[in-house]
Amino acid sequence: MTKTESTAPAVRAGLTLAAVAVVQFTVSLDLSVVNVGLPRIAAALGFTAVGLTWVIHAYALTFGGLLLLGGKLADRHGRRRVLLTGLAVFGIASLAGGFAQDPGQLVAARAVQGIGAAAAAPAALALLTSTFPAGPERVRAFGVWSATNAAGGALGVLIGGVLTEYAGWRWVMFVSAPMAAVALVLARRGVAADQPARDGRPDVLGAVLATAGMTTLVFGVVRTDQHGWASPVTLVTLALAVALLAAFVHIERTTARDPLVRPGLLANRAVAGANLYNLLLGAAMASAFYFVSLYLQQVLGTGPAAAGVQFLPFALGVVAGSVLAVKLGNRFAPRTLMAGGGVLTAAGFAWFGFLSADGSFLADVLGPSIVTSVGFGLCLGPVVSMATGGVAPGEAGTASGLLNSSRQIGASLGLAALGTAAHSRSGTPVDGYAFGLALGAGLLVVAVLIALSLVPARVSAPAARAGR
Repeated sequence: MTKTESTAPAVRAGLTLAAVAVVQFTVSLDLSVVNVGLPRIAAALGFTAVGLTWVIHAYALTFGGLLLLGGKLADRHGRRRVLLTGLAVFGIASLAGGFAQDPGQLVAARAVQGIGAAAAAPAALALLTSTFPAGPERVRAFGVWSATNAAGGALGVLIGGVLTEYAGWRWVMFVSAPMAAVALVLARRGVAADQPARDGRPDVLGAVLATAGMTTLVFGVVRTDQHGWASPVTLVTLALAVALLAAFVHIERTTARDPLVRPGLLANRAVAGANLYNLLLGAAMASAFYFVSLYLQQVLGTGPAAAGVQFLPFALGVVAGSVLAVKLGNRFAPRTLMAGGGVLTAAGFAWFGFLSADGSFLADVLGPSIVTSVGFGLCLGPVVSMATGGVAPGEAGTASGLLNSSRQIGASLGLAALGTAAHSRSGTPVDGYAFGLALGAGLLVVAVLIALSLVPARVSAPAARAGR
């Protein structure tokens, strides 16, 4: 074998890692890039205070609700093909959102963005899982993935602030189109065509029921600011959500030929524990971006660009935590890093709970941002490794979709529940923000308990086949 032939697989793996990193950065950025621009979006298009949260919910719900279907399609029709299709849809929807003229158009564009991301993200993560099956290279690959994933969310706030201040709020939508184009080019060049794992029709009904159920649940929670928890409107809405989700579970267990989630997959302690942990982590982090962005702009009077810059320490802290996770990954079990990162993140949230109306960035935001972000970065790679490392190769896309889904659904439910609790808190808005962040600390404590009690110490070997 020549030297060129021996290095070819390494070059291909490097190109695949680069393509996956850009894809994950792009879809992660889009969840947070609108945060700093929300006040100006509301003023320009006429959103209500509660309606404004649907700019975030529309993306998070379609993204989270359809990720399982996206992962299944990637396994069935080829990960490269699904990845390229998802990126194209994502880019077109980004352009449409930039041209929105009313709230409905912007929310619809954000929903379609979520559909594209739901196809691209699990396909990309499944490619990473299959390219780096085990060992130190896998730890480093997941470290890169977790760093770009978290940096996309954190730097999205910075990019969104600068664009909102100097180019206008529409550019927080436009910016995703060229990024999707770059990711598309990298994926075409760096990802080899793969063979589908199996044939068959996707479980579209299951995906529709899951997405409709989660959307109805979030809608019912968000509307409690107008209709109390005991009102007929709220009770009927929540009952409908439960019925839709129960129908989804019934179909997946009894009638679906090829369910979105094979029941045996959720019986895997590593998969189940990692996804529960991930759901709570997503719930807390989404509320942090939302509350801190509002605190900086509406309480401290910081402009969009300056607010974005003030999120930079958070982005750097996430990268530092991810690098630390790589260094510790060969010495400590993923469960240990998940628990340690969760404790550190919870401590940062508890510190945020002392926000004051007469505070400042240095006194009230910088310290907890650093603690929170380092803890967040520390646990990202290990939770991915735990959730995807012990599944059969033919289910890598499904496991990846499930993990991304738990994060996005957690983000939407967390923002709905904690946002509603914060807005209903008596006193000043700052009291509400601090209360919401303190509740986030409580969610993270529960996540740590799940890591210690449910997640196994080591990932078991993948099953030989993915039977039902």
